[in-house]
Amino acid sequence: MIVRDRPTGFNLFLILRGSVLQRIRWVLCLNVVLALLVTLAHGNLFDIKITLTPIPFTLIGLPLAIFLGFRNTTAYNRFWEGRKLWGELTIWARTLSRQCQSMIHVPLVLDAHNRVGDVRVRMVHRAIAHAHALRSQLRGHQDDGALERWLTAEDWFAMRNQPLNYRPDALLLANSRDLSDCLRKGWIDSMLASQIDKTLTGMTAAAASCERIRHTPIPFSYTLLLHRTAYLYCFLLPFGLVDTTGFMTPFVVAIVAYTFFGLDTLGDELEEPFGVESNDLPLDAMCRGIEISLCQSLGDPDVPPPLQPLDYRLT
Repeated sequence: MIVRDRPTGFNLFLILRGSVLQRIRWVLCLNVVLALLVTLAHGNLFDIKITLTPIPFTLIGLPLAIFLGFRNTTAYNRFWEGRKLWGELTIWARTLSRQCQSMIHVPLVLDAHNRVGDVRVRMVHRAIAHAHALRSQLRGHQDDGALERWLTAEDWFAMRNQPLNYRPDALLLANSRDLSDCLRKGWIDSMLASQIDKTLTGMTAAAASCERIRHTPIPFSYTLLLHRTAYLYCFLLPFGLVDTTGFMTPFVVAIVAYTFFGLDTLGDELEEPFGVESNDLPLDAMCRGIEISLCQSLGDPDVPPPLQPLDYRLT
């Protein structure tokens, strides 16, 4: 995610970090070169004059802009839903920490580093590991170091050979087993245990909803239609403008092509909010935020610092 102040003035045209221009620069240059050649040839292809009026482009351009806007709205809804789900996951993780400390009565003084001996600390640290496991699953990147840091040796030994898509569920299952063990030992009332179980269910639901977004893209045929139409429109546009705009044709084509290619590419980028592109959700920073919140709730003196943007980019 790009984190920076809104640019003003001339700086608005010089920013590349986070802009779709880097992804469309080659096709945009090709489109402008074609427009330049058409302008120099006055719309002639050898001895044939290719005559197109602006009317077809007006008729096609308006629906194309509407459908591109609709697709980008759909893609942004996926992006925003993903952000809300990670917000819910943060809420559930904080709730679990509060419930473990206030509802489970272990005959021990709470020590944030006593992960092996204190079930409360162990369950809270598993919630942190769950966030990292979900991040790895959604991005398809193995990050064993983050998991091993927050798990006991026994938990990590059981977890390290599990596939990425099962690790979040396995961690919540381990917390459920510890909760059942506390119930058998009389450390928690059954009514209070059901409240913690409800929290674990909420974490499962948030993770499953993220998986739904990750594995259900916008229908390919719809995206392909818009891709083809946008490309055909922009590459044929010089032939429809050269007789009316003359030497300004390449400039007009560049502006229109930048808009249509940019909207098309931006929809592709927002469609998958859990990736590692510049405009995707900063899952690393969100996991660090969960770490900070839960460590502070345990009274841990070694609270990690929040992640900072690198070159205006927060991952």
